[in-house]
Amino acid sequence: MYEKTVAAITDLVNDGTVPGVSYAFIDGSQVRRGLYGAEALLPSYEPLKANQLYDVASLTKVVGTVNVIMQLITAGKLALTDRVCDYLPQWQDNRVTIRHLITHTSGITGYIPHRNKLTAVELHAALLGLHVGENFERKMVYSDINFIFLGWIAEAILGKPIQTLITEMVLQPLGMNESTFQPADPTRCVPTEWSATRGLIRGAVHDPKAFVLKSRCGSAGLFSTLNDLVTFEQAMLSDSDLPMTQQQKATLLADQTPLHHQGRSFGWALLQVKGPTPHLCIWHSGYTGTCLVLDLQTHQGMVFLSNRVHPTAPNEAFLARRNAIIDVYLAEKASYVSAEVKAD
Repeated sequence: MYEKTVAAITDLVNDGTVPGVSYAFIDGSQVRRGLYGAEALLPSYEPLKANQLYDVASLTKVVGTVNVIMQLITAGKLALTDRVCDYLPQWQDNRVTIRHLITHTSGITGYIPHRNKLTAVELHAALLGLHVGENFERKMVYSDINFIFLGWIAEAILGKPIQTLITEMVLQPLGMNESTFQPADPTRCVPTEWSATRGLIRGAVHDPKAFVLKSRCGSAGLFSTLNDLVTFEQAMLSDSDLPMTQQQKATLLADQTPLHHQGRSFGWALLQVKGPTPHLCIWHSGYTGTCLVLDLQTHQGMVFLSNRVHPTAPNEAFLARRNAIIDVYLAEKASYVSAEVKAD
């Protein structure tokens, strides 16, 4: 299975688009894992080793923050209709709700001068001083700010930083014991960018806002392994009520934006699976070169981990190639499912 997808993945390395890739395909209880290429090119070549920690960037949103928010909703401590200003009094616009944040329809915009040079306290104040623009509710505009706010709201309710909450409410219950926000050994981490200001970024978060906000950032900061992300996907594909309830998992397969036509669910993006039984699946990517795809209907998924920002960012050519790999995977998966149905 998945020979075409594996070929497309290895081509990414062979033509120099990324240094290396770790990947897994999940089919119910069956998992096929693989790795190919290098984990570092600078300062010297290092072959990719099994089950290294990746800076998964924005996968932090869907692995961590979404599930903390959903658990708060289940517990009756939060509602999608709650206003942001009820939890973050410094935020002045009373129109923005939890639903707007978790579907990226808040319209929050504005420019923060010298953002990456601010302290955590200064950045916190600057973000809460932004405003709502013309895209409010009408358009889905992906923004880390939405999930930074969600993390602060969870902290306001439970009294702990969002990264601590993710560890206690998601990672530990699922047995994702290698995942962390503070890697103890940088050599266990696949490096990201060779930065003019920070040098080789390895074992420290790449995202600039997460680097400043540290434990109070719900948009990025998680380091995880292939095995742990397989564990996460298997939990999402199972009948378990972790990391969210079965009913909440079902709601992920619908457009949850306020106007219900912007292709976004709770945190996750929606993607059409073609074939004999067309349906929706969910997916999310991370800036560093990571991606999760979940077909909740067929109980299948893909984990894709690369460090496409190594040695230098942004490597825009990677994006179209990643999307093409997802398309190949979905088509190959659909053909496999169709063949199984015919065999039955």
